[in-house]
Amino acid sequence: MTAPHPRRWWILGVLCLSLLVVVIDNMVLNIAIPSLIRDLGASTSDIQWIIDSYILVFAGLLLTAGSLSDRHGRRRGLVIGLVVFGGASGLATLCQTPGQLIAARGLMGVGAAFLMPGTLSVLTTVFDDSERKKAIAIWSSVLMLGALGGPTVGGLLLEHFWWGSVFLMNIPIAVLGVVATLLIIPESRGPASRPDVLGALLSTLGMTALVWAVISSVGHGWSAPRTVGGLVAAAVLLTAFALWERRVAEPMLPMSLFRDRNFGGASLSIVLLSFSAGGVMLALTQYLQFVLGYGPMRAGLAFIPMLVTVVAFNGIGVVVDRRLGSRVAIATGLLLMAAGFAVLASTGSTDGYPKLAVALVVIGMGSGITGPAAVGTLLAALPPERAGVGSAVNDTVQQVGAALSVAVLGSVLTAAYAAALPREVTGPARESIGEALRIAALTGDGELVRLARSAFVDAMSTGAIVGMLGGVAAAIVAVAVLRPKATPAAPVTPTTAVPAEEDLTVAR
Repeated sequence: MTAPHPRRWWILGVLCLSLLVVVIDNMVLNIAIPSLIRDLGASTSDIQWIIDSYILVFAGLLLTAGSLSDRHGRRRGLVIGLVVFGGASGLATLCQTPGQLIAARGLMGVGAAFLMPGTLSVLTTVFDDSERKKAIAIWSSVLMLGALGGPTVGGLLLEHFWWGSVFLMNIPIAVLGVVATLLIIPESRGPASRPDVLGALLSTLGMTALVWAVISSVGHGWSAPRTVGGLVAAAVLLTAFALWERRVAEPMLPMSLFRDRNFGGASLSIVLLSFSAGGVMLALTQYLQFVLGYGPMRAGLAFIPMLVTVVAFNGIGVVVDRRLGSRVAIATGLLLMAAGFAVLASTGSTDGYPKLAVALVVIGMGSGITGPAAVGTLLAALPPERAGVGSAVNDTVQQVGAALSVAVLGSVLTAAYAAALPREVTGPARESIGEALRIAALTGDGELVRLARSAFVDAMSTGAIVGMLGGVAAAIVAVAVLRPKATPAAPVTPTTAVPAEEDLTVAR
């Protein structure tokens, strides 16, 4: 068991502060989509790449960044991540074209690849088994606080300043995080080992090829040569990575970790959880602004019911985990999320915000219960010397799930939107609701506004059904694969057994 660090709660505060810089940025970007379309002239494809360039670099580098942090210092990796992320955010505010912003977002992905696993790996080393899931619940609450509270701040900025202000707010958080990390967090690293250069290269190229293929499927289809080529390259590279890691004396990621049912099961559950949630949340930000007509700030505030519920149910999730086990906690939470998506799937064009609020509350309940148990189960299966690369596995599976979600559910959303429109609606208006509303604003076509909004609600319902099925599938995986850890029985010694026998003799 890992011995707790005397300053562990202060350290957790710094880790949560460092985490905020990443999660705030990602959700704020969704709120800023209409501003980017208007001010930068970004097309639907540009918006997709502004989001996905970050995911592509982040997911590709995670395992390598986690391994480097284990080898050279987890605090050092965290500081590098904060510096790169903050610097790239500064560059993003200066961008004049969508292409420049795509490049800046890719650089932010480099910083996040060091930053995200760094927070979890340090948490793993300073908390013992008895407190780790409680710490993860707090970590998860901050994750959700940044993800859903960030758009509120971002919406306020967008209503008064230009779109680049949403990236500007990352910089002071990053600076404060660097100072606090250097002052409070102790350095830790795994045992000295030879660098696994080939493993790092294969994992980076393989993950990048996989995410590239998934992203390409959105605009070109799954049968397009670039998509198929990416999938084939990913399969070859990742298979070579797995074979090399089994053979090399000092592997970057020991394949034996995946023989642990809890590690493998938690990883797969997190993939399916991220898959079911990611694309639907992206649709909701557009629903609030394009269908309900909310401004950026009001759209951010609309997620507050989910934020409050997640924070409240993180604590309940820890209690359920402790009393009934991780398998029950994870499966229960995932089924609640699926129920929330079912409510969302039944949303009609006249329902408005109240029904959405109900869906957000139920999804928040499920996410709050599932998060600490799933992440805690994965981390509990790790040896301390693999905290960095193991935490990177957690982040990698989340990013793969998110990338698949944006690609698959994004494709479903686009196809369902086009299918729901009447045949007489042609041209760019069939590609996205944003384009349809832009054309309607130029031509004064109120009927096109009505048709586009109705079609988008139908498409969002279809995407929610896919999210619901993903939640149910993840719950089934949790029940089938996860196993409770056996608690060793206290040994019975002769000194405790003999007096009991003597007492019985006297009683007679």
